[in-house]
Amino acid sequence: MSRQAEVRRRTGETDVSVRVNLDGAGGAEVQTGVGFLDHMLVLLARHALIDLVVDARGDLETGSHHTVEDVGITLGQALDRALGDRSGIERYADATVPMDEVLVQCALDISGRPLLVMDVALPPGDIAGFETDLVQEFMRGLAANARLTLHLRLLAPGGPHHVIEGCFKALARALRGAVALNARVQGVPSSKGSL
Repeated sequence: MSRQAEVRRRTGETDVSVRVNLDGAGGAEVQTGVGFLDHMLVLLARHALIDLVVDARGDLETGSHHTVEDVGITLGQALDRALGDRSGIERYADATVPMDEVLVQCALDISGRPLLVMDVALPPGDIAGFETDLVQEFMRGLAANARLTLHLRLLAPGGPHHVIEGCFKALARALRGAVALNARVQGVPSSKGSL
């Protein structure tokens, strides 16, 4: 069973292509024009052990909002396709990740019911063209389009760079566990028979 997908999303603001392999080794080729987002996507791939190729061109002259949001949407769509009917997956997973002084918890359910609950306080600001409020936009687009129930909680605060990095690493580790195949799981892991 191939758990790979490629999705392209073109709008009047962005042109985003994402290729994902859920059974990869953590390799990443990422070019979005937003250096901090590139860094976050590379570490997401690495810690989730998925192979990820992202090529995005956006209207960065207006800021990075459209690019960040549309990368989250497109990545979510690619994950959804790569998961197929979700047969044999663990489905649930959580991770608590320290990033120096910061501690972030992520819990997710590949449920088919998109929801983001994010309790992560970040001061307004900008990290190399990436506005701190865009973390929530990215996560919302990802959760909605991958059809995930996604909870992120900041347990110990710190600098915005470390908080955001902690969010992406916790997401990666939880995603790694949830998409994992389990030979004992027969069919779709739901009493309803579908996700």
